[in-house]
Amino acid sequence: MNQDRLQEMWDSSSASVADFAHHLMASSRAHFVLRQTFEYRYSGPVTSLRQRLVVIPPLEHGGQRLIFHRLSTEPGASNAEWSTDRFGNSIACVRIGAVTEFIRFEVDVVIEREPGLVTARLRSEALRDPIYLDPTALTQPDKALASAARVASSGSASHLEIAERVCRTVHEALSYRKGATSVDTTAAEALATGAGVCQDHAHLMIAMCRSLGVPARYVSGHLLGEGQTHAWVEVLVADPDDPDAAVALPFDPCHLQKPDLRYVTVAVGRDYADVAPASGTYSGRHSNRLTSNTRLGVTVLGD
Repeated sequence: MNQDRLQEMWDSSSASVADFAHHLMASSRAHFVLRQTFEYRYSGPVTSLRQRLVVIPPLEHGGQRLIFHRLSTEPGASNAEWSTDRFGNSIACVRIGAVTEFIRFEVDVVIEREPGLVTARLRSEALRDPIYLDPTALTQPDKALASAARVASSGSASHLEIAERVCRTVHEALSYRKGATSVDTTAAEALATGAGVCQDHAHLMIAMCRSLGVPARYVSGHLLGEGQTHAWVEVLVADPDDPDAAVALPFDPCHLQKPDLRYVTVAVGRDYADVAPASGTYSGRHSNRLTSNTRLGVTVLGD
């Protein structure tokens, strides 16, 4: 896909289509066009930069399919080493010998989606995998969190019912407030604070679900119209039609809704630490500052 074709898709897209799902259901497919930039500025020269980027969606996830991606670096060119982690996420590792003032990473992605919501599928072993059941440093429950989880799940007959009740409890327990938490805030700390961002809502729901024996995982992605990275949760339940499979049911406790055709999944993991979009190290005493920008558009196509 050349630059002219990519620009043409951008020109015909919209990031605020209120009735997008309705139009897509009446069409054959849609293209999501994503552009992200991550810019690090340093107070002085640094060396041995090693950057980890988790910004490219998997080839397939549920009903979405990756059809194009590009990662570019400015200034100069660098080769990214690509790998796939244990969750199936695409990981780019960029190494640069020296940076004098700044480094910018630009990501272009095109995803195709057909009408209808399709949940991601896994092998049934995932339902018993400790990776989705054991707490992490960010999702370790304390007494207050465990107690809130038990109250939320009281009377529930299935893991699906538990997930639905926990989702509502988390939404009511945390008000959305930027700056109230950081990327290092734990689920228990967010609950005690009573506020946070989408990351905190996801961590709290995951922590509650796992404390109740319900396997759950963190999802990093985008929601059409938000203009920034978003986070939600997938709860794993048995596939009623296939004893050898499990399905990943999405929940968005931040917005108290089921993720629909407006959501784009980039990566999944135990918590934010597994799927942080940009992280890395460098040598030098100088400080750095990260700024990022996200634009997600969509074009609904006919037959």
